[in-house]
Parts: sequence; C-alpha cells; structure tokens
Amino acid sequence: MDAMPTPAPRDPTPPPPGLPGASSSAPSDTAAVPPPAPGARPPSGPTPPSGPPYAPGPPYGPAPPHVPGPPPPLARRLAAPLGTLAAVAAAFAYVGAVDPNEPGHYPVCPLLRFTGLNCPGCGGLRSAHAFIHGDIATAFGANALAVAGYFLFAVVMVLWLVRALRGLPVQVTLGGGWWWCSGVLVTAFTIVRNLPFGSALAP
Repeated sequence: MDAMPTPAPRDPTPPPPGLPGASSSAPSDTAAVPPPAPGARPPSGPTPPSGPPYAPGPPYGPAPPHVPGPPPPLARRLAAPLGTLAAVAAAFAYVGAVDPNEPGHYPVCPLLRFTGLNCPGCGGLRSAHAFIHGDIATAFGANALAVAGYFLFAVVMVLWLVRALRGLPVQVTLGGGWWWCSGVLVTAFTIVRNLPFGSALAP
C-alpha cells in the first residue's frame, strides 16, 4: 500500500488585512460608536476647550516701570499757591482796614446772639485785625486758636511754594487720628472759653 501524504503544518500567524484568507472579524483599534437613537438629546456638559491650554500671566513679561514726565512750567506750578496767598492776603488786608471792634461792619455770630456762648471762631476777626497791626498779645486774647491757625497756614504756604519751585508734587494726607485730635482740641477750646476759669480765652 502506498503511504498517505502528511499534511503541511498551518501557520498560526493570521494573514494581514486585505489579503485572501483574512478574516473580516479582526479586532480594530477604534471602538465602534453606536449611532444615537432617534429623538435622543445630545449629552449635556461643558464643551472642552479647543487649542493649547491657557497659561496665566503676562504674555510679554512684566510691565515697564513708570517714568514721570517733565514738570509743568514754573508759572503753572506757582499759580495755585500764589493765588491762594493773594486771596488770603486780600482778606487780611480788608480786615486790617475795617476794624471789627466797631459795630456794624461784620455780622454777629448766631450762636453768641441767641445763646450768649462763644463758638470756636468768635473773636477771629478781632484777632486777625490785631495780628495784622502787630499786636500779638491782643490777637491771642481774642482767639488763641486763630493765632495758631495763622502760623500753621504760614508753614504750609512756605512748604507749598518751595515744592512748587522745585517741581515736586504737593500732597497732604491726614489720617483719622489727626482729625480726631483736631476735633477734640476745638471742642475743648470751645468749652473752656465759655467757663469762668477760661475767661482769658474769651474775646
């Protein structure tokens, strides 16, 4: 009897897709997405941003430092302080020429007229009149707080003029403590000058 031929061994490696013998049921890298059902709503939620992720921060580096411009002309810098000084000087000149000790030239303080009490400003015009004529003692006796205000105004004006000449900005910032102290001082001055032992502070 003739011997039966031995069958050739089969290659276990599957043929590549597209060749004869390749199975159409080969696994795919992309999972099949079933089509949406009729009438179904699209999934809700935030839409993912497109493009590269946002990186916070200035895109062109830090901003350049602020460089102040040139100061305004000298005449413009001196306009405000000289105008203020001229207005105050004109008011003092009027008070120095028209004596407030004579009745009829200036209105009477309403608080003094209806209550008989001196307000913080009572005697201020008489104080200014005496101060202009060089009588500091009489000016202090008429209104000591006003005399202190005259010297404070002179200091502020000198600083204002010097900084204006140098082209420097003028900015006065007073905190809450300064306003509280000023209010307490004015209140105490008003109370004391209306008491018997403070008659030296009354006009």
